[in-house]
Amino acid sequence: MNRDDLQKLSKPELIELVLKIQRPGKTSRTSSKPPSLDKKARRKSARPGGARPGHKGHSRSLHDDPDETVDHRPDECPHCKAALYETLAGELAGEYDEIDLPKLAPFVRRHRRLAVICPHCAKQVKAPLPKAAHGSPFGPRLDGLALYLKTFQSVSFARLEQMFDDVFGLKLSQGALANMLKRSHAPFATGKDEITGRLRRAGMVASDETGIRIEGLNGYHWVFLSENAIVHEPRLSRAAQVVRDVMGGHRPQIWLSDGYSAQQNHGKHHQTCLAHLVRDVAYGLEASDDDLAFHLKIWLDSVFRLARDIGTYAVSTLKVKKRKLEKDLAEILNDNRACEVAERLRAKFARASPRLLTFLDYPGQVEVTNNACERALRPAVIQRKVTNGFRSMWAAEGDCAVRTVTDTARLAGQTPFQTIAATLA
Repeated sequence: MNRDDLQKLSKPELIELVLKIQRPGKTSRTSSKPPSLDKKARRKSARPGGARPGHKGHSRSLHDDPDETVDHRPDECPHCKAALYETLAGELAGEYDEIDLPKLAPFVRRHRRLAVICPHCAKQVKAPLPKAAHGSPFGPRLDGLALYLKTFQSVSFARLEQMFDDVFGLKLSQGALANMLKRSHAPFATGKDEITGRLRRAGMVASDETGIRIEGLNGYHWVFLSENAIVHEPRLSRAAQVVRDVMGGHRPQIWLSDGYSAQQNHGKHHQTCLAHLVRDVAYGLEASDDDLAFHLKIWLDSVFRLARDIGTYAVSTLKVKKRKLEKDLAEILNDNRACEVAERLRAKFARASPRLLTFLDYPGQVEVTNNACERALRPAVIQRKVTNGFRSMWAAEGDCAVRTVTDTARLAGQTPFQTIAATLA
């Protein structure tokens, strides 16, 4: 906007423009921006490292099943210098573990195909071709380690190639690593189909998505979560059709998501994530002098308190409390606001108001925030920052299949590497 444009503005328009310029920028605390984009404040004095005075120390517990035990006995009495024979009875005075890794070297099994002469017909008979003669020479443990490092530690192909050479003395080309990953994805795709079937029978489903790069294009990493299934899905679309494709026509009783329109109307009832609205209210408190954000903060605090203690109330009591919360919110949102920030906040709450208290109709069945989906997406977001996305769609689909199987197994207490090893074995 140049000088001539500014001179044409009225006084109220100039006031609004100045106020808009002076508003604070949005941060991860006041919006959905990731914390990595926040400006880091410079500390006046950094806190020194180490434990604080009075901190009680902790030591590593002993291993449950040591591979080797070595007994150390005294040879001589330090008091009288008498010899202490091995036949003397000893009692345990202390135990200490020494932990190390075995020698890191590839295990190579050579398969030799032999031929013999039949003593009856004098024909040469060769042994059947062993399995190792077909396909890749690399075994499932090697495949699993490469898959784990690539998927969960975001190690690039170039660094994987160097690591296998430096640590194991095993030379693998980047092409061989890519073929290894593609081959490893197949059993996880089968597992993903079974888990998607569970999702399509769930009574409550939560969803969320984040941006990724696929084949140089802007794509999206979707996640769908139920009580016993977590499904990851890569798509080049952010439209509602993605949800319909994944759910296969199933409409759960409750759907939980943020306020994005493509994630609405997929369940019989909907719960909007309140954590997103908390951030909007926090921005309203910083950027506006209107008291709307203050009243909404008090209202949200009471909702979160009720959600925390929901198991202590009878169903009839929850219905009464829901009616009161709905009445209080309607009074807060009753009048339009002169401030632009406050009016946008009021309109957002007004649109979402029918879906803010659904959790009270289904106590214990649905959360009030979508934080579980955001936690499930966080590793994929980190990988996006490190690797800048996927060069091919098969890599994105394979990555999501692996995450689907490992995240679902994590619900039962299994680690990703345990799940990868078991699936490939």
